[in-house]
Amino acid sequence: MTTQPSRRPIMGVTMGDASGAGPEIITKAWADPAVREIARLVVIGDAACMAQAMRITGVSGTIRAVERVADAFYSADALDVLDLKNIDMERLEYGKVQAMSGKAAYEAVVRAVELAMANEIDAVVTSALNKEALNLAGYHYDGHTELLKELTNAQSVTMMLTAGQFRVTHVSTHCSLRQAIERTRKERILEVIHLTVQALQQMGIAKPRLAVAGLNPHAGEGGLFGDEEVREIQPAIDAAIAEGIDVYPIPLPPDTVFYRMSSAGQFDAVVAMYHDQGHIPTKVLGFAEGVNVTLGLPIIRTSVDHGTVFGKAGKGTADETSLKRAIEVAVSMCSGRS
Repeated sequence: MTTQPSRRPIMGVTMGDASGAGPEIITKAWADPAVREIARLVVIGDAACMAQAMRITGVSGTIRAVERVADAFYSADALDVLDLKNIDMERLEYGKVQAMSGKAAYEAVVRAVELAMANEIDAVVTSALNKEALNLAGYHYDGHTELLKELTNAQSVTMMLTAGQFRVTHVSTHCSLRQAIERTRKERILEVIHLTVQALQQMGIAKPRLAVAGLNPHAGEGGLFGDEEVREIQPAIDAAIAEGIDVYPIPLPPDTVFYRMSSAGQFDAVVAMYHDQGHIPTKVLGFAEGVNVTLGLPIIRTSVDHGTVFGKAGKGTADETSLKRAIEVAVSMCSGRS
């Protein structure tokens, strides 16, 4: 994928949790010429923290602290950082849950959303935050998705995971399994189908082919192993088909539907009923390649599909592949934005 220099979209990359490997991952991704060919990166975070990450990774270049996105140069020898000055480097500890890092990560997301809503950046690409650190800092969210929904006043959102051509959206995410079953409702399933179709079209798939996973073993076996498929999932599928959406006519067993997408190529995306149903196959098939996309926002937001990597923080060894893929997906969505 190549993009004309004047048309390269601006990616606002949040620094993530400073106690984790996010800053190091960003510097390594930026150092890849293939990334700079398709996008202009401006990091939203702390310049001193990013400078230390660059020293740790040994990446050739410097950090250029800027006060406005308009001041960024996007050169090959310096990584632009919109400096929030919110990390005390003397207090920073790698691999530790710290309220300071949670607060800084929150502030970076807030600033990134403000910039995206003001059209100063074309997309937000988030590095991992730590939910415990976020809560220690006084911000009580289950994760990025819930925070972004609130910041953008979005009415309905869902999470899509992608790993190459493998794409999964979720009817529910960060809740207990009991709550996930309670949230398996026709209206929500149809809502997620709509969001999935819109996202795939933005990614360049004009006529998406969808499948919907069942909730129960063998998709319920006609009600023998649970009746959610009969009461909620099938009516949602029927409603989608009535609207002209290309969706497989019945809910498919969760233990085979992902194979039919990954190996047989029958579908462009699968709608999963809950968090682990969609996350497990995605991470088994493409752990390092995974990308998290929030659907339903008024802005484009993609993210790495891994945590803060505390175990490798400060060592310069964390893998940057997921971040590079997140940037690529965001660029493709910018191209398909109406």
